[in-house]
Amino acid sequence: MPSLKDIRLRIQSIISTRQITSAMKMVSAAKLRKTQDAIIKLRPYVNKLQEIMSEVTSTISEDIEISYIKPRPLNKILIVLVTSNRGLCGAFNSNLIRQLQVYIKEQYSELYQNGNVHLYCIGKKGYDYLKNKPFKIIKYQTEAIETVTYEKSCELANELINLYEKESYGRIEFFYNRFKNAAVQIISKENYLPVVPVVEESKNTKKQKYLKNYIFEPNETEILSEILPISLRSQVYKILLDSITAEHGARMTAMHKATDNATEMLYELRLSYNKARQAAITKEILEIVSGANALKG
Repeated sequence: MPSLKDIRLRIQSIISTRQITSAMKMVSAAKLRKTQDAIIKLRPYVNKLQEIMSEVTSTISEDIEISYIKPRPLNKILIVLVTSNRGLCGAFNSNLIRQLQVYIKEQYSELYQNGNVHLYCIGKKGYDYLKNKPFKIIKYQTEAIETVTYEKSCELANELINLYEKESYGRIEFFYNRFKNAAVQIISKENYLPVVPVVEESKNTKKQKYLKNYIFEPNETEILSEILPISLRSQVYKILLDSITAEHGARMTAMHKATDNATEMLYELRLSYNKARQAAITKEILEIVSGANALKG
């Protein structure tokens, strides 16, 4: 059985740990409140803009030469993985990375075996895990997710557009955690390039869904060349903001559970300490009584 000193030291250690986890929970809650408000306001705008762009690309002439729209052969794929820079957020990163590996092997098995599935890692945790795995990582950065701003998102979007055009990727996709609430993060895959037209599902076939007729002034090429990059930049900003909000929610939940566990451990340790202290006092009393009885004899 541990000594009273050992139990006291452990109690002090648990108290210090609980103070840290409680403080981290409060910090994450404050950050979550701020980013949650931002993502809730941003989502309707970006989703509607993407919907309009998908509808527009369904109705334009086939001879329009815009690289964002033209489908390409799937000879090479780029997946942008968005994880966090820091840990202590539960299974936020591990679940995402595990699902990414399953997704690649199921959807792009042949391309993966030929080394044509490339990764762009945003966030330290994803890169640290995958750098020793058989994946081709073309780039790694932490700045975009450290402090999410529209300016940094535009830089990343421009970089991805250039990669799409120069490296002849057939498709660019994002893989990230989407925020639902503080306790739930949804692992999401989102197509980025090319911009996919709206498709209507039927029982046996897929057919393009022509919803609206748009009038372009001065012309389709000029209008789409201006609007599509704006839509793509907004999409990146929304994804990064979604991911950082989900991270704060996951960390707040993890630290809340850690604080509760520390409180429970403290209760059990204090109970053990009191029992050990009572046993020690009882032992001393017995020794005194035994000594007194020996002197009388």
